[in-house]
Amino acid sequence: MSNIAIIIPSRLNAERLPNKPLKLINKKEMILHVYDSAKNSNVGEVIVATPDQKICDLIKNHNGLAVLTSDKHETGTDRVFEVFEKELKSMPEIIINFQGDMPNLNPQAIRDLAEHMKKNLCDIGTLASEIKNDNEEKNPNVVKVLVDNNIKNKSFAKAVDFFRISNKPLNKLTYHHVGIYAFTNKALIRYVSLDRSKLEKNRKLEQLRALEDKMKIDVGYIDTCPLSVDTQADLVAIKEVMENK
Repeated sequence: MSNIAIIIPSRLNAERLPNKPLKLINKKEMILHVYDSAKNSNVGEVIVATPDQKICDLIKNHNGLAVLTSDKHETGTDRVFEVFEKELKSMPEIIINFQGDMPNLNPQAIRDLAEHMKKNLCDIGTLASEIKNDNEEKNPNVVKVLVDNNIKNKSFAKAVDFFRISNKPLNKLTYHHVGIYAFTNKALIRYVSLDRSKLEKNRKLEQLRALEDKMKIDVGYIDTCPLSVDTQADLVAIKEVMENK
């Protein structure tokens, strides 16, 4: 068994875009694009964690590995943990939670994140890119991360805060957060043992649970801005990018 596992949480009943993982991009389901990005990173075992048999069957027909999970989980990380604990027997040293709605993430970004986690400098690692325009700055679907140092030289810096909107101009150390998380073994076990925090619930950002418990989150910079598909408009945008290469 590899000491790194990439676990992709995916479900059909998303509120804003139902059946999102099965939406076609370039005649291939979105979840398959995500799965292939993870596989092409070559950093470790890749497993899709889903409560839906349709997704499970699709991945298996694609010669991939999928695990049917409980449909009672409140967060994607809880779903990841079920696979980590039951399927992987809590063995991997690094667990990467790769969101199932980010079909155009460059596999190199996953490799860079994994390499940083091997240095054992933080509890959780994640990624961010430049905020390119006013629309991104004001869009509540674009999560922002504030860090304690400039990361544009492709280094990592400590996360200070995560938020969706701000009532004041953004600090120059604020970036467009990319929804991928790498946990150390101990950090994942600790994280899921915590109660959901007040700030996490208010902002609907589960990474705030870790920050409020003083867990160290490192943020690395990537040049490209992979699109996270949350709405029909996001789907149209990602199709324009991926189908017109």
